[in-house]
Amino acid sequence: MGNMDHNFLFDPSILADLDYSSWKSSFRPGVSPHTPGQGFKVRPLCASDYDKGFLQVLAQLTKVGTVTREQFMARFNAMKDDKSYYVCVIEDLNKREVIGAATLVIEQKFIHSAGMRARVEDVVVDDTYRGKQLGKILTVVLIMLSKHLGCYKISLECTDQKLPFYQQVGFKQDGTNYMVQRWET
Repeated sequence: MGNMDHNFLFDPSILADLDYSSWKSSFRPGVSPHTPGQGFKVRPLCASDYDKGFLQVLAQLTKVGTVTREQFMARFNAMKDDKSYYVCVIEDLNKREVIGAATLVIEQKFIHSAGMRARVEDVVVDDTYRGKQLGKILTVVLIMLSKHLGCYKISLECTDQKLPFYQQVGFKQDGTNYMVQRWET
């Protein structure tokens, strides 16, 4: 499994190089995206995260279903090849477990001078680790990553209960109507 530990979805140096100096919102003392807490690390999703609880953390957010290792690896490799998906996780290094995750999806556009927009998806922190600002850290990482990648805007969908959480990191309701059609059972 050692080889899979270094099979990242995207180059980890991108996260290490993010400049948070322009970030206006504050974190608790001693907590930041670069130092999310004692024994915690923010990094890209790894192939080995299948065995580190990544899917179990996602299951605290929504229905995951049964995903075999083969399905996980096929999706991981497709996302890696696509280069539009930036799944970030927080790992508890002591337990070697994924305790939080968030996804940034980049859309290539013709509008805005053939620009790119970003979308935040699937932000979740394991319920035993909530209250440590880890969700805020993951969201800020995605915001700064989208700026670093040159996106002209970032958006997300959330429930009314989550509005204050996302407003604290600069998201605003823009008056658009989010509509959906679902085909799952």
